[in-house]
Amino acid sequence: MTQTVSAPPATWSPPGQQQAPGQPPALQTPGTPAATRQGAVSRWFAGTPGRMRALLILTAVVCVLFGLAAAQGFRQSDGALQRAEENTAQLVRIQSIHTNLVSANADATNSFLVGGLEPPAQRAHFVDATSAASRLVAEAATAQPADQKALGELNATLLRYNGLIEQARANNRQGLPIGSQYLKDANAVLQTDVLPQVNALVQANEGRVDSEFDGVGGGTAWVVVAGLIALAVLGLTMVWLARRTHRYVNVPLAAGAVLVLLTMLVGGVALGGASSTAKDTREGAFADTLAMSRARIAAYDAKSNESLTLIARGSGAEFEKAWQTSAKRVDEELANAQSRTSRTSRTPWNKYKAIHQDLRGKDDGGNWDAAVDEAIGATGETSNTSFALFDKASAATLKTTSRTASDELTDARDGLPPIGWLGLPIGIAAALLAAWGLSQRLGEYR
Repeated sequence: MTQTVSAPPATWSPPGQQQAPGQPPALQTPGTPAATRQGAVSRWFAGTPGRMRALLILTAVVCVLFGLAAAQGFRQSDGALQRAEENTAQLVRIQSIHTNLVSANADATNSFLVGGLEPPAQRAHFVDATSAASRLVAEAATAQPADQKALGELNATLLRYNGLIEQARANNRQGLPIGSQYLKDANAVLQTDVLPQVNALVQANEGRVDSEFDGVGGGTAWVVVAGLIALAVLGLTMVWLARRTHRYVNVPLAAGAVLVLLTMLVGGVALGGASSTAKDTREGAFADTLAMSRARIAAYDAKSNESLTLIARGSGAEFEKAWQTSAKRVDEELANAQSRTSRTSRTPWNKYKAIHQDLRGKDDGGNWDAAVDEAIGATGETSNTSFALFDKASAATLKTTSRTASDELTDARDGLPPIGWLGLPIGIAAALLAAWGLSQRLGEYR
């Protein structure tokens, strides 16, 4: 008869104890630490009290996140407004460099029509314009580090331009014809080297300004989206509590929801107002500033070409064509400017254009001396006197529009409530109120 030997019963080995060879693996019972922890967590979130604890954590986290989002939204809009103001100032600075350079070039070319020693007032204006351009280059390099390399290259090119102008002046005082060639070389350096560098700086700063204007409205999305999510979580929590406890209003939880709602409304309205102001500034004062600046640059370029046409003595068709292009640009930019003060620049500009056409008729008709006299004459209405009126009127308009743009952006920043600093405390306060309200209901189950 065969005897059956049964296997020994399974035994439990304590953790870390080595099992003898051939023994079956140790068995874990429900009393192990891992199972105990899992059971404790499951029991903590089990049933209605457990769901309340889960909602307490969820509402607290959502409220804190709302506070952080509100703070981020306000800081983003405030920072965008500040950077828009700074970049607008930098753009105006670069445009002023451009204006001073073409203004100085207009003085240099116009002085050659006099012959010999140029008029002291005109020479002083040239020196002031070049000095202002150099000073603005230094200021711009300090204000915007991203422009430093380009401004350094521009400064080096300006030194070459000024050297050619001084050689042209020296030869012109001695009545040497080569002076006009140095003048043409200086004008070529300005047109092919200096101004392209300035235009590149203008485009870079216009891009920065546009980017910051676009970023002002981004803060509103942070506040509104985060607020709606927080209100949805708090609202659903209150509805769930009302169904489970048959108490329709949980005061602390409702107070937390009201705090979130008020912050979202106040913040949304404030940010929306700032965004609207930025948009109005962009389409109003800032656009007028750009238009007037461009009009002045084109006008000075036209004045330089007018002088070069007369200096060429019958062979200046190319310069007259350039004058026509610049004059058309002035007309377009003056039409783009919408401010009331910009209209004061149109009358002297139109007068200057009429005088230019008259002197061109005299020069083309062979009366060069009369054309020059109408350009630089000391008496009567001349090209120089009418252009000076335009210069004065457009400079005053540019100063007004640029100051208005800066003031409007500053006012928009000042009008923002301090939610950038209070956002997180507000979120924590709402979280504490939500936790308090849910804790009250949890206490009823103990």
